[in-house]
Amino acid sequence: MAAPSDSSAAAASAAGRHTDIRAGGWIARLPPAWRPYALLARLDRPIGVWLLFLPGLWGIVLARPGAAEALRLAILFAVGAAAMRAAGCVVNDLWDRDIDRRVARTAARPLAAGTLRPRQAFLFLAALLLVGLAVLLQLQPLAQALGVGSLVLVALYPLAKRVTWWPQLVMGFTFGFGAPMGYAAASGRIDAAWAALYAAAILWDLGFDTIYAHQDREDDALVGVKSTARLFGERTRPFLAACYAGTILMLAAAGWLAGLSAWFYPALALPAALLAWQVRVLDIDDPALCLRLFRANREAGLAVAAALLAGWL
Repeated sequence: MAAPSDSSAAAASAAGRHTDIRAGGWIARLPPAWRPYALLARLDRPIGVWLLFLPGLWGIVLARPGAAEALRLAILFAVGAAAMRAAGCVVNDLWDRDIDRRVARTAARPLAAGTLRPRQAFLFLAALLLVGLAVLLQLQPLAQALGVGSLVLVALYPLAKRVTWWPQLVMGFTFGFGAPMGYAAASGRIDAAWAALYAAAILWDLGFDTIYAHQDREDDALVGVKSTARLFGERTRPFLAACYAGTILMLAAAGWLAGLSAWFYPALALPAALLAWQVRVLDIDDPALCLRLFRANREAGLAVAAALLAGWL
């Protein structure tokens, strides 16, 4: 027997509404009581974990610790990204459950659909935060302090869409925070390279989350939710080009300030080309394409990490 959230997602699909929930696959093989928690944590869509983890990986690689330490930190940041992305989704859905019921893409989310109650979500959130705390305690004090400070961004991000046309920028500060944390965890300092890398991560997130927001542009207008997708509309392509160009420029600056080798700069051509391709093929009136372009940032982010690693040569 399918869980209620499975039925909601199937109904949305049958009605021709765009939804990014994947209630099938391995999620469907979980015990029925576990499925709503897996969907609440977006375990059906691991792209969010990648996009939270990758800036942290950039920071670690930019700082150039020893190979063993880099591997240890990468594993810790991967676990932390999975836990904190899930925690962020719980916070977001607690804030937005009334709005989510009125948006086609999000109406089948467990809290919006009534599959889970807020009390259950709060208990799940507490467990996720304990996992995040366990990871944080393995880092040095500067990174620990930054990690605690990031919780303010995690809590406030879901409110941004209610008060500003730039919630995607707030998302950039939040998801991009892994970059300065990774750099601080690997180097034990804050410097100009740290700041340039954070700026690159913010601009990257601002760009791809604007693409993502175009999936909900019409529903957002109906319920009064603000976004850069609604703000820029048909002018999104030049805005996206500016965001991604700024990302590459800030990455180049971070590499120069950190003293990476000359190999880093030609290696940046690959992520630059991947981001330029997103700008070229963007169609803001095609929600499925917007979702594919959003997901394509995993490969772009991995290409950035590879370019930074080339700078070790």
